[in-house]
Amino acid sequence: MDDDGEAGFTLEGALAEARAETGLEDFGVHWFPEGLEALLHTYRRNAFNEKRRRRNRSRMVGAAATRLRAQAAIDAHPEILEREIRRPVFLTGLPRSGTSALFNLLAADPAARPLLLWETQFPEPLEGHDPAQPDPRHEAIRAYYEKGREKNPDWNKIHETHADTPEECVLLHLFAFHGVQYGIEIFLEPYASWYQAHLDGLAVLYAHHRQYLQMLDWQRPGERWLLKAPAHMWGLDALVAAFPDAAIVWSHRDPRRCVASIASMTATLMQQVDGVDPKRLGPQVMEFYARSLERGLAARDRFEPGRIVDVLHDAFVADPLGEVRRIHAHLGLDATEGDAALTAHARANPKDKHGRHDYGLAEFGLTEGQVLDRFAAYVDRFDVTA
Repeated sequence: MDDDGEAGFTLEGALAEARAETGLEDFGVHWFPEGLEALLHTYRRNAFNEKRRRRNRSRMVGAAATRLRAQAAIDAHPEILEREIRRPVFLTGLPRSGTSALFNLLAADPAARPLLLWETQFPEPLEGHDPAQPDPRHEAIRAYYEKGREKNPDWNKIHETHADTPEECVLLHLFAFHGVQYGIEIFLEPYASWYQAHLDGLAVLYAHHRQYLQMLDWQRPGERWLLKAPAHMWGLDALVAAFPDAAIVWSHRDPRRCVASIASMTATLMQQVDGVDPKRLGPQVMEFYARSLERGLAARDRFEPGRIVDVLHDAFVADPLGEVRRIHAHLGLDATEGDAALTAHARANPKDKHGRHDYGLAEFGLTEGQVLDRFAAYVDRFDVTA
């Protein structure tokens, strides 16, 4: 059977191809194969079209190859694991609660070191490349996303992407074959069940996450790492264990708006799978993110209060610069030198710059009452519907 048949989706086949591509053997710590196998099974079992099946498998092989190259870099340069990631700032909160806009504005501060989209694709150093020179992989990613915007110009209304835009660090979890991946796998079996059954593995996942940040910092160091992902709510305890001095910025918004928006985004991503009913998907999306929120709130209640700074979406929309300055003050950060850059970014990126992303709960089989009931404790605690 050829590589696109069932045999091509086996764990052994994918790992063998990654070894052949790189000429390397060592994948590092050997806790990851189970997640990779669950992902391969998910891509094999669900109704992806043939082009997408090929692409998904290629992505898994590519991630395994990246893992091999990353381990080779660490073996050759053990000083990578001595890099200190000091006082990183992590943004989280429900998806579509304003985390991206806040992240992008905070990233405009010259002292911030955000993770860039192209770095999530190529976190490992390029062997023999002078870091002072442009990385050819950057140009490849820039061209890829430019072509993607031409094919789907409406995507920017949902989530603007360029090679150099700050991006969710959860994308680094691809190389551990764990985490929420690209946001659809968590709603497809068997990966959906595998993920929920392996939340106790998040401590190892975040240790891996730290290694990849150390590797990026070794290549292109920054003063203060700035990172973001709603999915961090699933593993805040593990995150803090890996980054003991991390600060957490938590964005809050009316869950009716968040659920409608993330259901719309997930449905758009799910177009690559045949037969997905948006009205059945909506309740799944609501429940998944409600559980992530509950898990995150339980973890934050175990932290010292000063670690967390809360931001209300509506307050940020009304006064973005004021909210950023409040965040900096809470975290004891001096942002005076970055004021001009922050102001310029805010003026150049007004809300709905690329047009409105329209959606409604009814499209996804949900009502406002259902969402408010499911998130009642959260609404009461943070008064997000006021």
